[in-house]
Amino acid sequence: MLSLALLFIPTGFEERVEKKAVRCRGEVTAVENSGIQQFGMVKTGDQGVTVKILDGPFKGRVLQGNNPLMGRMDRDKIFVKGETAFVILSLNEEGDIVYVNPQAHYRVGLTLSLLLLFALTLIAFGGWTGAKALLSFLFSGLMLWKILVPCLLKGYDPVLVSLGVVTLLTAVILFLVAGLTRKGLTAFFGALLGVLTTCALSLYFTRALHIHGAVMPFAETLLYAGFAHLNLTRIYMAAVFLAASGAVMDLAMDVSASMDELVRENPRIGPFEVMRSGIRVGRAVVGTMTTTLLLAYSGGFVTLFMAFMAQGIPLENFFNLVYVSAEVLKTLVGSFGLVTVAPFTALAGGFFYGRIGAADNSNTIQTISSHPLNRVRKYL
Repeated sequence: MLSLALLFIPTGFEERVEKKAVRCRGEVTAVENSGIQQFGMVKTGDQGVTVKILDGPFKGRVLQGNNPLMGRMDRDKIFVKGETAFVILSLNEEGDIVYVNPQAHYRVGLTLSLLLLFALTLIAFGGWTGAKALLSFLFSGLMLWKILVPCLLKGYDPVLVSLGVVTLLTAVILFLVAGLTRKGLTAFFGALLGVLTTCALSLYFTRALHIHGAVMPFAETLLYAGFAHLNLTRIYMAAVFLAASGAVMDLAMDVSASMDELVRENPRIGPFEVMRSGIRVGRAVVGTMTTTLLLAYSGGFVTLFMAFMAQGIPLENFFNLVYVSAEVLKTLVGSFGLVTVAPFTALAGGFFYGRIGAADNSNTIQTISSHPLNRVRKYL
């Protein structure tokens, strides 16, 4: 129900979409490359593109478009006959086409196919739990697009908004997977404490290392597009703990699930034994999880690393560059959150799973049912 509600909630930025335009698919039937000039690896000029419109009000029309090349390999595209393009048709007041812009290769169809394949694989492997995980995946995407991004654009405090979104996502994801059970509650409180830790570290070290939010892709573009009120540094701070929150949830659920299984096999185990077991499991898992963050972040900057090494730039210069420092901060703060989430989850597990008054001697085991903590556990 929440996902459906989010799907139909307007972001408030729909009016910024160009009204006098039609977006559609077009089959490339011919190209004209005589206007393209190549200087080394860079291409500039204009490519003529003839497209046959495949859907929308102009379906079946064959139109001549123009594909300008800016000399930027990361943004330019070259069309080939037979490909499908995403076409934007600009209209005048009378509704006639005045400009045909083959903006990009059409990728939505294949992307949706990949998403469907992922969904089927997840459900086939995970069954009902996989279906709930898929629902949490869709809900997370909708929360980011419908709530987080619009609130940031409207100027709300990025850190507070992101904390609220992450807290809600943590609750929804973990309780969907584990239910409103001791396992779910243990994972939730452990993950929440881990996220708060990464948030605090992000706030401090971003300022201490003099990192500004302009290091993020398209950050300056936002300022020049009419959003000069945005605090890019606060957005970067929020992005640090937002990026690590998924791994934090994962580790919290790993530790919680192991403690849950332990208590199922030995219901008489005491709270401190549960905590020690949770910490031992966390030690085993945290090593690979921190490496996961390192590989995830560094994978997006492989070409930057290659460029520095190719020019023989010393490591001291390398790590003082703001772009590198920003990625190192993300990795280390996220890893620190992972290291702390294991004992936090173990501590929460000691509360939710342990039995106050349980003794080590099986002949003298007594449960103090009148203890306040046991009353809370009984209610849960």
